[in-house]
Amino acid sequence: MVVAVGLALLMPAAASAASCTTAWNSSAVYVGGTTASYNGHNWSAKWWTQGEAPSTGGSGVWADQGACGGGGGTPTPTPTGGTCSYPAWVAGQTYTAGTVVRYTDGKYYVAEHDNPGYDPVISTWYWDPYTCGGGSTPTPTPTVNPGGFPVSEAQFNQMFPSRNSFYTYSGLTAALSAYPGFAATGSDTVRRQEAAAFLANVNHETGGLVYVVEQNTANYPHYCDTSQSYGCPAGQAAYYGRGPIQLSWNFNYKAAGDALGINLLNNPNLVQTDAAVAWKTALWYWNTQSGPGTMTPHNAMVNGYGFGETIRSINGSLECNGGNPAQVQSRINAYQNFVQILGTVAGSNLSC
Repeated sequence: MVVAVGLALLMPAAASAASCTTAWNSSAVYVGGTTASYNGHNWSAKWWTQGEAPSTGGSGVWADQGACGGGGGTPTPTPTGGTCSYPAWVAGQTYTAGTVVRYTDGKYYVAEHDNPGYDPVISTWYWDPYTCGGGSTPTPTPTVNPGGFPVSEAQFNQMFPSRNSFYTYSGLTAALSAYPGFAATGSDTVRRQEAAAFLANVNHETGGLVYVVEQNTANYPHYCDTSQSYGCPAGQAAYYGRGPIQLSWNFNYKAAGDALGINLLNNPNLVQTDAAVAWKTALWYWNTQSGPGTMTPHNAMVNGYGFGETIRSINGSLECNGGNPAQVQSRINAYQNFVQILGTVAGSNLSC
C-alpha cells in the first residue's frame, strides 16, 4: 500500500487540455479566423461558412486546433424563451446587433451585425434565424446543402465545356450558403429554372465562363466614382469588371463586400483570385440588386415573372425594349439549352 501510494505521488499529472471555446452553432455564421468547439476539439474557420459542422473533411473550411476540455463542445441550440412578440422587419431601417425581427414569412431573425435594413433571408452574414418557445415557435430557415443544388457537376461541365479553370463547380457550391434562398425556393421546376436562368446570364456575361476579368483594359480607370466618401482605396483603376457578373465600380465592390462580410473595397482582387468569392458576388447581385429593372433576378424567377425580367435587371437599359434583340436572344438561347440539360421547361415571358 505504501509503495503504491508512493508510485502514485511520483506519476506525472496528465497534461490538461485547452479550454473549449464557444460551442459550434449550426445557424451561426463563421468567417476566417473565428473559432468554435465541437466534439471535444477547438476548431478555426479558414473562410466564411455556415451550417457545416467542424471536421477535417467536407470543404476543408475547418482547421483542427486540438483537443479541449470544459466549456463548450456541444452545439449550442438556437435561443428559446417565451412567445415571440418582436416587431416586423422593415427594409431600409437601421438595425443593431442583437435586434430580433419578424420577417414577412412569419419567421424570426436576430441581427448578428449592425446593418441598414438588409433582407434577413438574403444577407445571411448580417442575420441568423431565431427561435423562441411557446405557441408561435417558428422553424429556422434551413441552410442550403450544396448536395441539394439542382445542377450536378456533370451538368455544370456540360453547360460550360470551354470554361476557364478558375470557375470551379466547388467554388460555386461553396458560395451557395451566402444566399440560402437561391435555387432553393418554390417547386423543383422553379428551382431548376432559377439555376438555369442565373447560369445563362453568367454564360452571356463571361463568354461561357471564359473571361475572369474585363477585356478592355482602357476602361479600367473609369470605374472609380470619386464622389463616394470612401473613395477608391485600392487605386483608381482597381475596380474593373471581375467574376461571373463582371462586378465593376467602387460602390458595387463596397456594397457587395458589406453584404458578404468581405472587404472588397480594399481587396477587389479577391474576386479574380478566389473562386468562392467570385461566385458570391454574382449571387449577391442576383439576389439583392434590381439594376435597371424593377425587381431582383431571384424575385423574377421565384415569383413567376419569367426569364425576360432577369435580363432587364442585369442589362435592360441597353438590351431590352428593342435595344439589342440579338443579345437578348443570345441569353434566351442559353437559358433554353440549360433548362433542357436540367430536365425542365423554360416557362413563359422569356424576352424583355
